[in-house]
Amino acid sequence: MTTPRGFRDRADESLLTLLGDVPELVRNLVTAEVEAAKAWIRRTSKDAGIGSGWIIGALFMLFWSIPMLLAFIVIGLSSWMPAWVASLIVLIVLLLVAALFGFLGYLRWRKVVKSQNPAQSIAKDVEAVRDEL
Repeated sequence: MTTPRGFRDRADESLLTLLGDVPELVRNLVTAEVEAAKAWIRRTSKDAGIGSGWIIGALFMLFWSIPMLLAFIVIGLSSWMPAWVASLIVLIVLLLVAALFGFLGYLRWRKVVKSQNPAQSIAKDVEAVRDEL
């Protein structure tokens, strides 16, 4: 007997019939879950790709806006001093900022190199246990 939606009415079936249907139901459930996961991955990958494209576009525009900002600064400074002095001041400031960023990066990498990774600490623990035995 089927219900109006086309599903079987299982109220009158025996326990053995119901147990016999379990592998098929589990297989259907696993298949449905795998298909749902595939659909989610496709949808998420598409969204991530489109989002990454927009971010790359924004970074491209930002990359080209930095020289425009520097030109604006040089032109603004050149209204008070010769253009070559304004350009030299902007160049020196940029070099000082680059040196500061490089120094901060060096300090951070020195900190990373000095830190002990988990594999080293595990090896040290194993060595300590061996020494005790």
